[in-house]
Amino acid sequence: MVGSNETSPVLGFILLGLSAHPKLEKTFFVLILSMYLVILLGNGVLILVTILDSHLHTPMYFFLGNLSFLDICYTTSSVPLILDSFLTPRKTISFSGCAVQMFLSFAMGATECVLLSMMAFDRYVAICNPLRYPVVMSKAAYVPMTISSWAAGSITATVQTSLAMKLPFCGDNVINHFTCEILAVLKLACADISINVISMAVANVIFLGVPVLFIFVSYVFILATILRIPSAEGRKKAFSTCSAHLTVVVVFYGTILFMYGKPKSKDPLRADKQDLADKLISLFYGVVTPMLNPIIYSLRNKDVKAALWSLVSQNRGIPNDSALYDFYLRVPEN
Repeated sequence: MVGSNETSPVLGFILLGLSAHPKLEKTFFVLILSMYLVILLGNGVLILVTILDSHLHTPMYFFLGNLSFLDICYTTSSVPLILDSFLTPRKTISFSGCAVQMFLSFAMGATECVLLSMMAFDRYVAICNPLRYPVVMSKAAYVPMTISSWAAGSITATVQTSLAMKLPFCGDNVINHFTCEILAVLKLACADISINVISMAVANVIFLGVPVLFIFVSYVFILATILRIPSAEGRKKAFSTCSAHLTVVVVFYGTILFMYGKPKSKDPLRADKQDLADKLISLFYGVVTPMLNPIIYSLRNKDVKAALWSLVSQNRGIPNDSALYDFYLRVPEN
């Protein structure tokens, strides 16, 4: 691909994946495939119930349906490539295919950051200003909020992918990763990447820093409001309405901070182990988090469980009416 004294355009990249650890590939193939099927099933069911059940036609579940759809898109943009890399030694991917995969993963990640902050605002209004909630979080408000989340993620992904793919690539075309992760691709460029670094730093501030700050401030006000509720039962009920979202936020951002913020070892003897650890952490971020989201939101959520019961009972011909639905919602949780 590259001559001795000249640079030829790169037509594709080689994804190393876990090729340096062949004994782990079959194990992780089964594990990741199982997780991917759970992601499709769990998030697909959540989308289905939020569409079919009129009780869930609220801003919170509209955001949740979009989050589930986003998780399916995000994993579908990378997991098939990861699974293929486990079966094919030194998996190759075309230049255009790499660009598309990079765009999708970046767009979905940025969109989720913004969407989680929108969901935090929804919880803030619901708990701190419940009387104004129907007005503030009307359909005319939460639909544009969701659309803007998708638009913002797509715009920043277009900018970052365009800047990365315009770089000249020469010499080694081996990406030491499962997918076309943008930082791994930039390492292969044979030109100054200062513009890319600055652009990514700005994007990180906008799509990581600002949403985290917004979520933090929202939950400060939420916590202050909950603590002012006189009854313990009232405080428990108020906190339960935002506990699932808070758990998802901690898992999502906690994994990002650990993945990019942990110190790098300077010991060359430990480089291989650290490289393997970095890849496995990226797998956790890309697969385990989307798998946990529907579990977290449905495990202790009466509305979702009641909607699932309603959907199952209709398919099985079990009598189901609004009275039975409301009775189920009043049943205390264990």
